[in-house]
Amino acid sequence: MSQTTTINLADLIDNGKVSGQHILVVSLCLIFNMVDGFDITAMAVTAHQVGEEMQLGADRLGLLFSFSLAGMMLGAMFLAGFSDVIGRRKMIIVSLLLCGSTVLLTAYATSLPMLITLRFISGLGAGALLATAATLASEYSPEKYRSLSVAVVTAGYPMGAMMTGILAGGIMPEFGWRGMFIAGGTATLTLAAIAFLLIPESLQFLCKKQPDDALDQANRILARFSIDPVTTLPVTGDDTSTHADRQTVIQKMLSLLTPALRRRTLILWCTFFLIISSLYFLMSWIPKIMIDIGYGTDVGNRAFTFYNLGGVIGIFIIGALASRWMLSNLITVFSFVAAGLMWIFAAAASSSMSESILLSLVLIIGITLQGGFTGMYAVEAKLYPTEIRSTGVGWAIGLGRLGAVIGPGVAGVMLASGLSITTLFLTFAFPLALGGFLAYQLRVK
Repeated sequence: MSQTTTINLADLIDNGKVSGQHILVVSLCLIFNMVDGFDITAMAVTAHQVGEEMQLGADRLGLLFSFSLAGMMLGAMFLAGFSDVIGRRKMIIVSLLLCGSTVLLTAYATSLPMLITLRFISGLGAGALLATAATLASEYSPEKYRSLSVAVVTAGYPMGAMMTGILAGGIMPEFGWRGMFIAGGTATLTLAAIAFLLIPESLQFLCKKQPDDALDQANRILARFSIDPVTTLPVTGDDTSTHADRQTVIQKMLSLLTPALRRRTLILWCTFFLIISSLYFLMSWIPKIMIDIGYGTDVGNRAFTFYNLGGVIGIFIIGALASRWMLSNLITVFSFVAAGLMWIFAAAASSSMSESILLSLVLIIGITLQGGFTGMYAVEAKLYPTEIRSTGVGWAIGLGRLGAVIGPGVAGVMLASGLSITTLFLTFAFPLALGGFLAYQLRVK
């Protein structure tokens, strides 16, 4: 029997029991991000082989990393915003199709311009998917589990990157570097079909935007969650008549730089830029660096796996510690420790330390560097009022990712110039430490 009284959507989600459908949505979003992480980071573990086959130096390989990450930046800043127009579900499916098809085509690329174009488009899909999947998981999670859900989904990217290193050992010896992209593209396209069948549209989107047959769609979704159908769409509980809600995207972006917010916005952007430049320097180059030191491809892949395993561990460590200590202080400590460990790694590499010591250092750097960086997602959400929070988060991620574009590119130029691994690690430890100092200035609990 249909409910005739108006119900509040926030109460429906926040006070409802966690069901199998809730877990399914969060789990699928996690898997989407895992495959996304695999697709984007596959170039890191194949860079050495791609460079040898196409006779590309480190500077040109750096372009591949930078264009892929530039695509992610633009996808997160602009493409993900279309989920507010066409819906979260459609945006996830489109992103998976875009990313999957271009990753698959990368396996058949024969020139640097073709590789750059395909990696850039893959990045667009990946950036949009990361933002949209986290949003959907958040909107289907009760309030007390919302932060955990977002953390779990966010952890999917380094988990996928970790799987890249593991699977490379089984795929590349038999099928070469092209086999990595065939596997990644095929898996991503398969997930697009699964998303079409299993992912529901966001109830918040349906209730706020009210597209055609929104009520029928909402009732079909409610039935999946074992909730009685309704005769009118639930209210969202948001005040949609405020001036802030009527602002254009440009006006909301400019509001981040008003006198009341300008200082913390600029500090936030600089912190993101500095930390992420060091993070993606390692994300992109650690396999090739290990090979250049004198180890085999298998050790390079293992180092990449350890670095991203550390990222997964670090995400959950900082999440647990944040309930007891000030979040911005934790980010500062994590960043300082990671910077110090990068110096220690440089010394160990130049002294021909054992493989086990170097891999242990890579693991701990992954824990501290990626764990501290993930804490920035929570910081940015707490810095801004509700009416401009999405804008603040999106622009911080997008502009901060300029560091992800520049860092690997600069490292490629440095390697091509013949600078030592020691110099490289010492150089990228400085922005990491400076980013940690700036994070301390934000004073966010």
